[in-house]
Amino acid sequence: MHDDRMDRRRWLRWGVGAGVAGLALASAPEVRLLAQQVHDFIEGPPVPDIRPEQISPHVWLIYAKDGFPTPENRGVMANIVFVVTSAGVVILDSGCSLQHGEMAIRMIRTVTDKPVVAIFNSHYHGDHWLGNHAFVNAYGAALPIYALPHTIEQIKGAEGNLWRSLMERWTNQATMGTKVVPPNRPVQHGQSFTFGDVTLRMHHYGKAHTPSDLCVEVVQDRFTYVGDIAMENRIANIDDGSYPGTFKYYEALQQAAGDQVWWPGHGRGSKTLLRDYGTFLKGIWEPCVQAVKDGVPLEKAKELVLKDPRVAARARGMAGFDSNIGKYTSLAYLEAERELF
Repeated sequence: MHDDRMDRRRWLRWGVGAGVAGLALASAPEVRLLAQQVHDFIEGPPVPDIRPEQISPHVWLIYAKDGFPTPENRGVMANIVFVVTSAGVVILDSGCSLQHGEMAIRMIRTVTDKPVVAIFNSHYHGDHWLGNHAFVNAYGAALPIYALPHTIEQIKGAEGNLWRSLMERWTNQATMGTKVVPPNRPVQHGQSFTFGDVTLRMHHYGKAHTPSDLCVEVVQDRFTYVGDIAMENRIANIDDGSYPGTFKYYEALQQAAGDQVWWPGHGRGSKTLLRDYGTFLKGIWEPCVQAVKDGVPLEKAKELVLKDPRVAARARGMAGFDSNIGKYTSLAYLEAERELF
């Protein structure tokens, strides 16, 4: 199907590119202003509809089948979870772009005519909060957007624009027009929020996927959204995180919340998600710890990791495994050195 918005975007990019080249000799500040105005005006194509699925009495899912952003999926790589309460709809992570958020709003309206009354952002990686822009457009700048203080700080700082730019690059500009809209309300571990007939409880137990991973428990449903501290079948980015910190987080979260359905930002949830993903991570971490203890060099540690049955069992079917296992073995080895010495 022909996409007029895509044609307009391509035409404007060509025309503005020529104009900016001519202006460059005149005034750099004017060029920067024009570039920003153009960026704000041009929007990428809409994201195709993904029908919501009800996954518990109050909780619905807009599922992202792909684990990584591409031009073909227009950046749709992370789940959007929403909770329908008697007081309105609460969003648990708003998606990767303006367009992703706009699609979510269309889909929420097929489920309920209640307005969105709050958003909770799990952490500062942009695939989980860049959709804030769409919800603020639809429901106003005063819409409460909650996150841990460190997450707010990171999004207001360099991470915000970095993630906006990265999503544009990874999707060949399909997310153009998305603005950085940071959370505006800080939350604390242990805090509870009541929205009509539903209570949400906040959990944070230190550094795991990032230093500020917020997990949100939907108390009445025995359901907890865990963001990216665990994933179903995708090797997770742990560049900003910690292996032992993740294991401690899992233990503390399970002790505090008890029996739950654990739902990730990528993939599908289950009652065994933390155990299953934790087993895989330990298959990377424990061989690296032993390698450091035994004086085995990093290049040999990777061989030990790949032979570990907990890792080997996931190698063929896990998204991003081949391209990431070397990197995350290196991170585990370096963290083991710091822990042991």
